[in-house]
Amino acid sequence: MVRVAGVRQQARLGVKSRDVSGLSPAEQLEQISRRAHLMVAEQSGGIAAAISQLAERKLVVLRPDKLQPGQKHCLASYFESDVLPLLTPLAIDEEHPLPILPGLGLNIALRLSQPGAEAGEMIAVVPVPSILPRFVVVPSASVELMPIEDVIAMNAAALFEGLRIQSTAVFRITRDGDVTVDDDEADDLVQAIKEAVVERRRRSVVRLEISANPDLFIKSRLSTWFDVTDLDVYEIDGMLAATGLMEIVNRPGFNKLRDPDWPPQPPRDLAGYDSLWDAIQDRDVLLFHPYESFEPVLRLLENAADDPSVLAIKQTLYRTSSGSRVIAALEQAARKGKQVTVLVELRARFDETRNIEWARRLEDAGCHVICGIAGYKTHAKLLLIIRRNMNGIRRYVHMSTGNYNERTAQLYSDLALLTGDREMAADASAFFNLLTGYSQVVGWSKLAVSPGGIRQNFMNLIEREIQQSTPEDPGLIMAKLNSMQDEGMCRAICKASQAGVRVMLNVRGMCILRPHVPGVSDNIDVISIVDRYLEHGRIYYFRNGGHEEVWLGSADWMKRNLDTRLEVMFPVLDPNLRKRLIGVLNTYFSDNVKARRLQPDGTYVPVLIDEPAVRAQERLYLEAVEASRLANQPLRDFRPLTRPEQRTQT
Repeated sequence: MVRVAGVRQQARLGVKSRDVSGLSPAEQLEQISRRAHLMVAEQSGGIAAAISQLAERKLVVLRPDKLQPGQKHCLASYFESDVLPLLTPLAIDEEHPLPILPGLGLNIALRLSQPGAEAGEMIAVVPVPSILPRFVVVPSASVELMPIEDVIAMNAAALFEGLRIQSTAVFRITRDGDVTVDDDEADDLVQAIKEAVVERRRRSVVRLEISANPDLFIKSRLSTWFDVTDLDVYEIDGMLAATGLMEIVNRPGFNKLRDPDWPPQPPRDLAGYDSLWDAIQDRDVLLFHPYESFEPVLRLLENAADDPSVLAIKQTLYRTSSGSRVIAALEQAARKGKQVTVLVELRARFDETRNIEWARRLEDAGCHVICGIAGYKTHAKLLLIIRRNMNGIRRYVHMSTGNYNERTAQLYSDLALLTGDREMAADASAFFNLLTGYSQVVGWSKLAVSPGGIRQNFMNLIEREIQQSTPEDPGLIMAKLNSMQDEGMCRAICKASQAGVRVMLNVRGMCILRPHVPGVSDNIDVISIVDRYLEHGRIYYFRNGGHEEVWLGSADWMKRNLDTRLEVMFPVLDPNLRKRLIGVLNTYFSDNVKARRLQPDGTYVPVLIDEPAVRAQERLYLEAVEASRLANQPLRDFRPLTRPEQRTQT
């Protein structure tokens, strides 16, 4: 929707310039298509194998040709009562132009003919309403399900009285989502983003997915209508829109087939504290989600909203969840007369509409809302709370690698620091002043801030590592990040490698640096870990001649993070927390179950080591469980707060 769409735009404009790999846009599209077709086939095969194994365990996904007469009758009754009223058949011909179909929505194309008529065949499209469940339960002794698109296709004749259905095909389209807003030119940013979201619904089609072995007449017509080539057409042998399989995953009664539950543990650094304020004031607190509960972050905001001693709250919001407790706490704080300032980044791609709604709600509650900064996305994850205690005004800071999103906090691996450090708090205040006013920051005491500052900070740290590295005492850089795409950072890391510094990179996503290229990157190892949780945290370690430094933050080694976004990186000052994070890095680099190692030719191979199996995420979770056990800290200490009128005696 974004990367390929951008390259496709270049190709259609006739751009001939080549990327760093020497490919023109047209050549990139050809290679992307070839590789992506292989990936789609692999995915379809994996899903088919899993569905086959589920059938052996009495959970069956049926195809129409496997139905018994009685089952067909029951599905027809369900179709007539629950599905038919929701369907809207769309004729497509010269008198009925192609409708605007939403991207990623399921549709059924039908080839129709009129019995006895000499007129040519026709095409109609039936969009599958997203409000319908993806699977329909079929009466059976075991659990048998049928995809809703098959139910509709089987019974579609009810929509076309007097016509014959020659064939059907399920399809969906992917539209170009690479829509940008020139906020320097926009008089009203909110309105400009609304218009961009609407425009996205009409953007050109960049991919057509269609069920395998489709009727060639249907395939040809769809390809022509959507203006796609064979490179853009993907025949799927199985389910389209495979996210619908989550209905099967969440179906009750099959717990033995699921991953074991890993409930989040109480954060070890909060053990023994009844007050979050006391805990943060005493020392820095490290939170490691989702191994440790996100609840204390929500509790901190909810406490701040209700606490008469809290004077002000300032926060950045990039992506947050529906029904967000974060938003509710900020609204509550504003209604209670606290000064609440929130930067809501409206340009967070595909979350624009939700963020506009949050911004309006917060404004209605009395919050001061900033809808982004002209020219930059604000990607920093920062919360500042100003509170009066017995010794005067104190500031409390939460800085994170992840978003303030209760849902993704259960799925993404992220790290956060809670601190009352006065210099960090002063930097956090200066950062918010930078967002809200005309202040010019001349320097930062502890934090590194982009644009500009984070790149220079990393360059300084890498150069220092080079200077301190000797053959007898070589330097060491370890980094865990999402993406490695910045050429300048690659060159700096390669320079360190050639100076004898050992470099260990855990890059979950794209990485343009190729390790172990003679004379370039001999001393660099790169792994990628894809497992149960999405690896999202960024950790940067520098040995520094034995005076170890560890940095956390929201920035990857990508040009956009370093140069065109407002980002914050923060050092971990507490030696115990540094030691813990170094242990986390070592655990990741010891993974020989889910890790893959990047080769000099750009391919990945499994990490195969003749040692006991180490699955990093499992080990990190078990460590969190053991830390909780040793602290004797039950999770109930961090259950959600309820409003006073909802509390009951227990």
